[in-house]
Order: sequence, then C-alpha cells, then structure tokens
Amino acid sequence: MVNLPYIICSVLSFIPALVLHEVAHGYAAYKLGDPTAKRSGRLSLNPLKHIDPFGTVILPLLLMVMGWPVFGYAKPVPYNPRYFKDPRRDDVIVGLAGPSANLAMAALAAAVAWGCSGLVANPAFANNELFAYFYVMFLPTFALINLYLMFFNLLPIPPLDGSSIFAILLPPKYLPKYYQIQQYAFPVFMIAIVVLPYVFNFNPFSWYLGVTAGNLFDFMFPPFFS
Repeated sequence: MVNLPYIICSVLSFIPALVLHEVAHGYAAYKLGDPTAKRSGRLSLNPLKHIDPFGTVILPLLLMVMGWPVFGYAKPVPYNPRYFKDPRRDDVIVGLAGPSANLAMAALAAAVAWGCSGLVANPAFANNELFAYFYVMFLPTFALINLYLMFFNLLPIPPLDGSSIFAILLPPKYLPKYYQIQQYAFPVFMIAIVVLPYVFNFNPFSWYLGVTAGNLFDFMFPPFFS
C-alpha cells in the first residue's frame, strides 16, 4: 500500500537536502577563489540544475519502495583546485561544505521540533491534521534524510565527499593511485549495497546509517520521536 503522505514528505525533504548540499560545495569553492561552479550555473537553487537521473530520481524511489533509508546524490558540482591557494586543504573544505549544509538543515528541523513540542498538548494543535503531519512526519523525515545524506557522503569512497577528507591523510606518493581507482570505486560500492543484503541477509549500509544518522537523530530530537 502506497503511503502518499510519506512519499510527499520524502520528496519535499529530499530535494532541498540535495540542492543545498551541492550549492554549499559550489559556494565554498567560490569563496576560496574558484569561479567554476558559478560559471556553470551550479550556485542556483533550481533543482533542475542538479538532477542526476539515477542518483536523484531512480535510486531514492527504489530505496523508498524497498523500505530502506532514502538517500541519493545529485550531479557533482564542478570545481578546479588550481584556483585554490592550498589545494589539499581547500579541497577538504569544499568536501565538508555539503555534509555541513545537511547537518545544519537537520539541526534546524530539530530546533523547530523542540519549539513545537509544547504545542502537542494544546487541543487546538493536537487535533489539527496538518500540524500532525508537519510535526510527526515531515520534521523527522526532513532531518533523517539530511542526516542520511550527510553520513552517506562522508564515506571515504570516491567520488563521495569523504574521499577528499581521506585523500589529505594519504602520503603524496599514493595519491595518483588513489585517484586512478576513483572511476571504479563508486560503481562497485553501489552494486555491493544492492547485492550484499541478498547474499548474506545483512545490510551493512543500513546498519551504518542506523548507528550514525539514527543515533544522532535520537540525540537531536525531543524524546517523543525516539
């Protein structure tokens, strides 16, 4: 049975989570002296500028149907490290900008949830269906999707944001080899996400998101949502 309110809340959460994630990357690069994202029109809040057919549409829908945590990705924002004063340091700053934007949005949702928590006991709000959907479904969905995207992108797997953080920890002599395997790492990872649960009857990725995003959500939100 299709849960239409959940789908609507997921879409309304997923789009701004992805768009602001990518815009944050581009804006960070722009502030560090790289105009590439701005010239490419990727500092726009228009979702159409950032859509990746598989990562933004097909993958999230598949996960929604299978009942797994909803995550995905948009078209990576282009940037050119040659503009940076300190390429390795600034690459990490750009890489962290996206997950930081998701964390900020999750924190905003948590703040609103805490602010509205006192209204639950008020019959005027408690019996309001729109408020119930907003408080009980939209706010936690918005926060969780942002936290899922944050921790998904922090994985040290190219081309995810965590790979730029991992790269700065590697000795320079290993970087060429590391960049060489980037083109193969992500497809293998995506196949593993789908295949491993069926082969071993265990989903390590869902477990990872539960331990990271799930626990952080429980810490941030009022006890009502735990």
